[in-house]
Amino acid sequence: MDLGTATVAGAAVAAAAYIDGKLQIRKDLRDLWNVKRAQFEWNRAVKKGEPSLWSQFEKQVQRLPSSTTCLWSKTGTYTWSETRAQACRYAEFLSTHGAQSNKPVAIYLQNSPEFMFSMLATWSLGTAPAMINYNLSGDALLHCLKISSSKVLVVDEDAGCRQRVEDVRDRIEQELGMQIIILDSSTKATIAAISPKPVDARYREHVDGETPVCLIYTSGTTGLPKASHFHLERIWFLGDYRRRLTNQTSGPNGDVFYNCMPLYHGTGGVLAAGCMASGLTLAIGRKFSTSGFWDEIRESGATAFVYVGETARYLLSAPPSSRDKDHKVRLMHGNGMRPDVWRKFQERFGVTDVMEFFNSTEGVFTLNNYSRNDHYADAVGHHGAIFRTVFHKTYVPVKLDYETGEIWRHPKTGFAQRQPYEEGGEMLVKVEDENVFKGYWNAPEATAKKYARDVFEKGDLYYRSGDALRRDRDGKWFFMDRLGDTFRWKGENCSTTEVAECLGRFPSIQEANVYGVEVPGHDGRACCAAVYIEPQDRASFDFKAFLNHNQKLLPKYAVPLFLRFVSDDQAHTMHNNKQNKTQLRREGVDPAKVANGQAGSKDVLYWLQPKGTTYEPFGETEWKRIVAGKAKL
Repeated sequence: MDLGTATVAGAAVAAAAYIDGKLQIRKDLRDLWNVKRAQFEWNRAVKKGEPSLWSQFEKQVQRLPSSTTCLWSKTGTYTWSETRAQACRYAEFLSTHGAQSNKPVAIYLQNSPEFMFSMLATWSLGTAPAMINYNLSGDALLHCLKISSSKVLVVDEDAGCRQRVEDVRDRIEQELGMQIIILDSSTKATIAAISPKPVDARYREHVDGETPVCLIYTSGTTGLPKASHFHLERIWFLGDYRRRLTNQTSGPNGDVFYNCMPLYHGTGGVLAAGCMASGLTLAIGRKFSTSGFWDEIRESGATAFVYVGETARYLLSAPPSSRDKDHKVRLMHGNGMRPDVWRKFQERFGVTDVMEFFNSTEGVFTLNNYSRNDHYADAVGHHGAIFRTVFHKTYVPVKLDYETGEIWRHPKTGFAQRQPYEEGGEMLVKVEDENVFKGYWNAPEATAKKYARDVFEKGDLYYRSGDALRRDRDGKWFFMDRLGDTFRWKGENCSTTEVAECLGRFPSIQEANVYGVEVPGHDGRACCAAVYIEPQDRASFDFKAFLNHNQKLLPKYAVPLFLRFVSDDQAHTMHNNKQNKTQLRREGVDPAKVANGQAGSKDVLYWLQPKGTTYEPFGETEWKRIVAGKAKL
């Protein structure tokens, strides 16, 4: 090759690399291959009559060496054959205590091997677990049990769990007709004495792609929880696709997934189910603990872990240690990691791969971002040029009426207004019919509300995600807000997520939870931020510098006018490490409500006075000035 030809060839290669870097065509092609491969594996299993996850679990038992660990926990470790034996015992026990193949089995269990034995047992019986949040009590607990339609309730031996069930035992047994099984030492001994016979395949003859694998409940932040059933084909597809995408390997010397997120929750529970079906070792943490997290990572030999919400931030807030990188973890898998902690976490702890995904419990709108470099960091999903073209008419951001929470409709045509991707809006998904979302379990009215009709033309149908997102020119998707969290102030829409990310960049701010509060004599909602600062940093906190930081990075209407210094860094999170704004909004900035409220009675309020240059203490005197109309924000 002469010099001229070589120069041209080199330039062509460089140009092709540049174009691919901008359009990410090879990445999209790899993703499409993984999608097709996952679909192929599903179709092959169906043809063989082996679609159930129990069948896939048994394949792993037969395939893997007998000494390979299936489940690790502080209370016990089980090989794959031992796990199968336990699952068969649980299946026999449940079937003789009222479990039916056409009704879910309600499980009210903390993270433990017993949770997984129960899950596997339901699969073997051709049914699914209704995974109840073990923190629920009273009417909320009864509601979740009722909509499950289950006739059996398996309860953790934990004293708190038992007491919450005992408080409503009569109603559970009499109104719902459910049999309660307390999984205490006596019951476990009874189960252990059962011969682990294979479960009759006739239990699973009806299993197909529509069969529920589990019932997972929404958080209930906008009302009582609703149950979504994750059907078999969806679980299979997601598990196979993400496993290939992130290069997970099973078997001896394969990946070990540490999971201390609640197993009753979608992220923790679905990943645990995927481990059982694919041969990945599952290391179960009882619950998340900042102080004990890395010790259990090391003890279990984990190579990956599951995270949700503020998990990474809590781990970053711990004092640095010489052992921060003393582990085998290469991959963290989950959702909700904030951009302001993403790179900091990777740099400090040496975790190279992040699998951030975005999807609602309902599962119609899903994004994935497998990030191994800074280019993809911070985003909840990514689409190259091929995917952007394919989904242009399917994933549609629309303008919202933030006063009503409904899609904005043109007063004359009645149609919605599509937003530019870079500006974002509530994401709608175009669907052919209502079968794309299998519906909330036993809740047809709630299911109907997830659809919007006649959006851009008569007769069209869209699924409402309930979440606002935007996509930049490079195809990176960013979460903006959950419907109901965004608020209006001074005629402008404020995104709580974007404000919180800005506040989190200021030194000493460990966490910021942003929400809108009603203020007497003012329209809309004013911006308030509940912030956590380490106790040793509070006395020296520079309020003026913090205000300058906010005013520099945020539009005037989005600068927090109120601060709530919280006394407990996890007081305002839900049980899955996601932030909870409900009680904070309810208490607002009325000092009396804060002092007597549930969100943190020792919290301290500050405010930015009109034309003020720093944040100042806010108490009853200042509140009365606002109520009397003597102070205008």
